[in-house]
Amino acid sequence: MFSLSIRLLSLVLLNSRLLISAETVVTCDGFVQRLSCDAGVISVQSATCGRTSRQICSVGRPPSETSNTQCSMDVPAVFKRCNGLRECEVNTQGLASRDPCFGIYKYFTTDYICVPAETTVACHYGYSYLKCENGRIQINTANYGRTDKTTCSEGRPSSELQNTNCFSPNALAPVSKSCNGLESCEVFATHTVFTDPCFGTYKYLAISYFCLPHEVRSSLVCEHETSSLTCDEGTVIHIQSANYGRTDGSTCSTGRPASQIAKTDCYALNSHSVVASGCEGKDSCSVSASNSVFSDPCVGTFKYLYISYSCVSQ
Repeated sequence: MFSLSIRLLSLVLLNSRLLISAETVVTCDGFVQRLSCDAGVISVQSATCGRTSRQICSVGRPPSETSNTQCSMDVPAVFKRCNGLRECEVNTQGLASRDPCFGIYKYFTTDYICVPAETTVACHYGYSYLKCENGRIQINTANYGRTDKTTCSEGRPSSELQNTNCFSPNALAPVSKSCNGLESCEVFATHTVFTDPCFGTYKYLAISYFCLPHEVRSSLVCEHETSSLTCDEGTVIHIQSANYGRTDGSTCSTGRPASQIAKTDCYALNSHSVVASGCEGKDSCSVSASNSVFSDPCVGTFKYLYISYSCVSQ
């Protein structure tokens, strides 16, 4: 069994009337893992490599290669490569940064949900135009680089299309700064804005975003503080977006040395899932802005927790 896809449960995301299914895909080591969304874009919730079962990916393998079922490690590369895309194929060979259990045949397990986001792509030197007819823009993902060989490929030599592991290290911050909270915006796809992540490769700017209702509320607390969300009687909390990290140099900066506020592309990948698990569907909740809750996405940086949410009828 080379690849197994299991539909697990339904989650309510971004729109209280829209049910989105969560899926788990298991792929044996050395094969291609495929994630896809019929509607919306991929949001990886967890990605691991190892072995926790003797039965999965065991056909033709000796017992010595399947005996260790206490073997697991996170694979952040799956988040980077697939978040914000409608379809994603990842070759598992060499995907993990190290071998979590030598001599054991491993498999990759990815849990993801399909977020109902809009997408836009602009080739190098083009413009991405984002617009919300009813609401405000909230950027989900952004990358200036190349993750496949077909997008923006017309008339380009093959040598400029081969690198499909090309990611700008700072794409999300400038796009968010330019567009978040607006009804429309445009972003120029050029290395003068985003830095060139792969010289010689023809790049494009890919963005996914939400249109948040105007009545969205927000909460912002500094690291070590607690965020408290409340809704009026008869309504419950619906989490729109969340980030534990830092995206600018001014928020929660008083009394902090420059070294602790310099990094402005800091995002805890589990922010939305952690906040939603504690608050979604409740009339009030509290979330601590701490590394013990979210893990530390950027060691040495003083972080803060930003949450946007709405109150919806039960």
